[in-house]
Amino acid sequence: MKLLRNALYLAAGSWAACGIAVALFPATILVRWFNQPPYPDYTYVRSTGIVCAGMALLMVLVAQKLDAVWWWSWAFAITSAGLGTLSAAHAIWGLPPDAGALLWWLFAGGNFVFTSLILLGMESASHEKPFV
Repeated sequence: MKLLRNALYLAAGSWAACGIAVALFPATILVRWFNQPPYPDYTYVRSTGIVCAGMALLMVLVAQKLDAVWWWSWAFAITSAGLGTLSAAHAIWGLPPDAGALLWWLFAGGNFVFTSLILLGMESASHEKPFV
């Protein structure tokens, strides 16, 4: 359970920090730091940041009740895997002209790391507390 708990806390901290930062400073982070094209309206970016912060809170709740609900971590593993795949695909095939790819590769790599850690933690937890 310890590996899964630590993986969830690590992912939650990253999701919360990045989500809050993007919600507060979307143009600075996206345009200035990561060379993304400017958008006419950042409301959807801010909304995504808020959703990330909310998802982080759910990760913490699951981590705190892990003995009873470790298998709920599938939701986070699937979400991270999907976001990693989408980000990598976007970096390879979907970038607008003159847009930087670093943000998308960082996002893909981070989500693949979280997916791996969560899956490894779930495998370990399944031996300690089998789902019956």
